[in-house]
Amino acid sequence: MYSLLFSLLQINVVEKVAEATEQTDQLTLSFFDLAVKGGWIMLPIAILAVIAVYIFFERYYAIKKSTKEESNFMNQIKDYIHDGKTDAAISLCQATNTPLSRMIEKGIRRIGRPLNDINAAIENVGNLEISKLEKGLPTMATVSGGAPMIGFLGTVMGMIQAFYRMASAGNNIDVSQLSGGIYQAMVTTVAGLFVGIIAYFAYNILVAKVDKVVALLEARTTEFMDLLNEPVS
Repeated sequence: MYSLLFSLLQINVVEKVAEATEQTDQLTLSFFDLAVKGGWIMLPIAILAVIAVYIFFERYYAIKKSTKEESNFMNQIKDYIHDGKTDAAISLCQATNTPLSRMIEKGIRRIGRPLNDINAAIENVGNLEISKLEKGLPTMATVSGGAPMIGFLGTVMGMIQAFYRMASAGNNIDVSQLSGGIYQAMVTTVAGLFVGIIAYFAYNILVAKVDKVVALLEARTTEFMDLLNEPVS
């Protein structure tokens, strides 16, 4: 008898587990399902996500490339200037093709003029180079702030839809009538915040790398100006 009861209990437990598993499978949503539940508002959020990813990787590698510095570049420039070989120094700068080399080239071409003029010319080139490196960063900042706002817009639209259906149903309120609007409200909020947070961190990473480049250019510019200030032996 105990064996029979144990068997019946075991069968009941198996049935409950199978039923729970089936319910879990039914409640599982794929990423595509969530995107569909979010409605058309998910499209601009997805576009902003693609823009943010593209800008980050494109700028990351561009800035990384600009920070590459030849180990003997400044030493060679120093030797050429001391020997009066300005043409060789300019050729070296043109062959290196970095923001630093273009700044130093501008300074070399101004040798013979007052040091303030040389320094101003180098700074002008430096500002142009930094502007090139910062290309796309304002757009990234816009994405980091705009994506959550679009998500919140979807939230408001979803809640308006849910309350409208609630008002239209009167006393015959059905939870299924409200689920569409609530899904849209929650999904767009999460999507907008996710894209905005990722874009915010990506933006700050790029800004930090640009600041690193600025510090490097300032250090090398100071080194070059000190070289021009050295007394001729």
